Amino acid sequence: MRKILIVGAGQSGLQLALGLQSGGYEVTLMSNRTADEIRSGRVMSTQCMFATALQHERDLGLNFWESQAPDIEGVGVSVAGPDSTRVIDWVGRLDGHAQSVDQRVKMAGWMETFAQRGGQLVIHGAAVGDLDYFSRAYDLVLVSAGKGELVSMFERDPRRSPYAVPQRALAVAYVHGLGPRPEHPEFDAVRCNLVPGVGELFVMPTLTTSGRADILFWEGVPGGPLDVFDGVKDPGEHLALTLELLEKFLPWEYARATKAELTDAGGTLAGRYAPTVRKPVGRLPSGGLVLGVADVVVANDPITGQGSNSASKCAASYLASIVEHGDRPFDEAWMEAAFERYWETARHVTKWTNAMLAPPPEHVIGLLGAAGDLKPVADRFANGFNDPADFEGYFYDPARTEAYLAEVAGA
Repeated sequence: MRKILIVGAGQSGLQLALGLQSGGYEVTLMSNRTADEIRSGRVMSTQCMFATALQHERDLGLNFWESQAPDIEGVGVSVAGPDSTRVIDWVGRLDGHAQSVDQRVKMAGWMETFAQRGGQLVIHGAAVGDLDYFSRAYDLVLVSAGKGELVSMFERDPRRSPYAVPQRALAVAYVHGLGPRPEHPEFDAVRCNLVPGVGELFVMPTLTTSGRADILFWEGVPGGPLDVFDGVKDPGEHLALTLELLEKFLPWEYARATKAELTDAGGTLAGRYAPTVRKPVGRLPSGGLVLGVADVVVANDPITGQGSNSASKCAASYLASIVEHGDRPFDEAWMEAAFERYWETARHVTKWTNAMLAPPPEHVIGLLGAAGDLKPVADRFANGFNDPADFEGYFYDPARTEAYLAEVAGA
């Protein structure tokens, strides 16, 4: 029986651990926190998982909360004008619903499931020296802990990393009491609100530790009017700032947030990081090799909501690569090949995300404006959140955008 060590108990690490476990592998999972500590701790993300990522969970029988989490049936885009009115406003419908489950709920539940099924769970904050010691006892070591010392083992890939500094200041609040968008009260959607030159606000329904909730997520251009959350430790102050900025820049969203209250004292999060693609193989002091997983090796800004989706897709891709490899050694060539297989999916996410961080070119503004009048355009853009590869066909090149819009308008 092949022995595999996974360091990090997030979406990708746990999904991969449970998938390998079900395939008969002997899996050890290292986490720096217990399930109870995760469940009672601070929110970790703004996850919204689309159809492909959700199917990966179903395939492994891990969709424990699918009947409880709200179904997200659309993605809406609003663009604020200089006077804070909406100059663009529409919603596209998804072909398959999306869902968001607070990672405190999901990761704690999956971790308990892994242990209940006989997995070896080690609660220990791993350092490079620990991996150097443990690696000798395993056929393969995977690192899925995307922060801290371990990430330094993986060299930044400058060819695939155009940004060296953070492009947004991030601020998250989980709330109860948010009203529906009056434009579509009969179904839930992720709402993307763009304030040109200032930043973005994303609103998404979620399932959290206390039931149905909504996530208010500001992405602020560094140094701009939304970049005010650094040093804010009090959750109440964080929410007050969130609502104050809503009232100023997005009054249509503020109108449904006047009764919003935090879900819990751990329901806020703020920070920033530089989008980075790293080389997938890390080298231990003894010469051993480890393979980076998900945002250890491909960390995109959350502006396109791809983090948990990419983590799920990476876990599914690596699981297939491991199983198909059989009893052969997990050498450096295999690690590189396993990553490049995942990169065929991840590269589209990285390209689209990096494009969305830049000021939109004229043809993209025209595309977003046309989606308000052409439902097929709105629907196609919405479904790009599930399959970002589709943007190659009509989003990046002005000539392709023009041809696509002409085709739809003439249909």
